[in-house]
Amino acid sequence: MKQESHGFSRAECQDKIGLLHPAGYSDAGYRLYDDTDLKRLQQILLFRELEFPLKEIMRIMGHPNYDQNEALAQQIELLTLRRKHIDDLLALARRIQQKGENNMDFKAFDTSKIEEYTEKAKASWGDTTEYKEFEKKHGKRSQEESKAAADGLMKVIAEFGPMKDTLSASDPAVQAQVGKLQAYISEHYYNCTKETLSGLGKMYASGGEFTTNIDAAGGEGTAAFINEAIEIFVK
Repeated sequence: MKQESHGFSRAECQDKIGLLHPAGYSDAGYRLYDDTDLKRLQQILLFRELEFPLKEIMRIMGHPNYDQNEALAQQIELLTLRRKHIDDLLALARRIQQKGENNMDFKAFDTSKIEEYTEKAKASWGDTTEYKEFEKKHGKRSQEESKAAADGLMKVIAEFGPMKDTLSASDPAVQAQVGKLQAYISEHYYNCTKETLSGLGKMYASGGEFTTNIDAAGGEGTAAFINEAIEIFVK
């Protein structure tokens, strides 16, 4: 289902910097967003409520290992910490109002836990050699070049679809396709070692957005088939 976005909005701003692209446009020129776009927009807005800059959100959501469910768990934890902080401030303010409390409790103003968890969440998406290499390559690309690289990767992944219906994961043709996938990632994103490739395979088959997108491209069961083929390849 597609929904309209009228006028200049956060979504339009995010479209302009390449963070959120509309699925299409209505006859009146309004942006149209499908269910996948709306899920992405929800995560963007949650990051914005947590005061993450748009460029930081782009970096996180552009991470090759970005997982929507893990990011949502981090957002929930941060929102919970912020709620506790607000509750503590409210309790202090009410004590001052009701009792005229003079012994100021500065602990209520301490935001160190929030800041510590925020930095930890950011680091989980960027403090890796692979990500630094990805960021270096990604930073040199135009929006069109980034899209072409992503489309090319999905094409390589989709080619596993027909194979899963006629070949075993250990078949030489399937194993050659895994080698093609590894080479493509190394050329366009970061050095894809066997260890990294194994991690990607598990992520592809772990459910959530990655599995849904891969199965949509190659047919149901493609993500699990790729994971099985990768495990044979790395051993």
